[in-house]
Amino acid sequence: MTELRRVPVNGVELNVALAGRGPAVLLLHGFPHTWELWTDVMAGLCDEYRLIAPDLRGFGASDRAESGYDAGSLADDAAALLEALGESPAAVVGIDAGTPPAFLLAMRRPGLVRRLVLMESLLGRLPGAETFLADGAPWWFGFHSAPGLAESVLDGDEDRYVDWFLDAGTLGEGVRPVIRDAFTRAYTGREALRCAFSYYRALPLSAAQIQQAVATSRLTVPVMTVGSHPVGTALEHQLRPFADDLTGRLVEDCGHIIPLHRPDALLGLLRPFLRDGHRARTTVATPPIS
Repeated sequence: MTELRRVPVNGVELNVALAGRGPAVLLLHGFPHTWELWTDVMAGLCDEYRLIAPDLRGFGASDRAESGYDAGSLADDAAALLEALGESPAAVVGIDAGTPPAFLLAMRRPGLVRRLVLMESLLGRLPGAETFLADGAPWWFGFHSAPGLAESVLDGDEDRYVDWFLDAGTLGEGVRPVIRDAFTRAYTGREALRCAFSYYRALPLSAAQIQQAVATSRLTVPVMTVGSHPVGTALEHQLRPFADDLTGRLVEDCGHIIPLHRPDALLGLLRPFLRDGHRARTTVATPPIS
């Protein structure tokens, strides 16, 4: 059974979903998602783990903060959340917008992170993503980054916009209506959109924070990257020079929204990785998982 709780951290209250018992696993969603992105993952892991799935600041039912959407601030929120709940060290799983803060949390506070899983995102301007970026960044990055533009254009048409990302992120299959409706509600209204797009507007600062982190330290906790379409192996290639213990995996025939599109395949990767607290493994290639 999932419990929803309001947890104050760093001047905001986060809406947090909690389920299960056991070692903690912190789940950080992306755009245009809420904690409900992890519904199937939580159901599949709750018999072994304590699942902690917040709405990031400004997203979903969490407070609409004026600032703090850079990866470093979101990492601070995650650290404060684990400490407030008394659930550390934790395995940390991030996708899309949740990946950079998960990475910085592990870099800055490795004592809070037992294992790290990063999915379908890039880490700032680190080398390794040149093939993915050969034609430039995805079109919506520029659209979302212009202050005030996207929320004024999309006001009243949020459902169609969210649907585009959900369809593209599942290779046209879409998501269950109850999840789709929850996401649409979460991103309806100019203030909700402003907060979501503030993440994109903070990307230059986030990139600088990531660059500083890798210039001064290494990623020492065991990390697994999970790619699908479209990011693929780009994130693994970015991490390889800085990670001491890196496993790269791909999920075949899967869109960007891995936890909803191919949850069984993802659980097949998460279960052994989360259980394996001792064996180091770094792969040279990324064999597909079907």
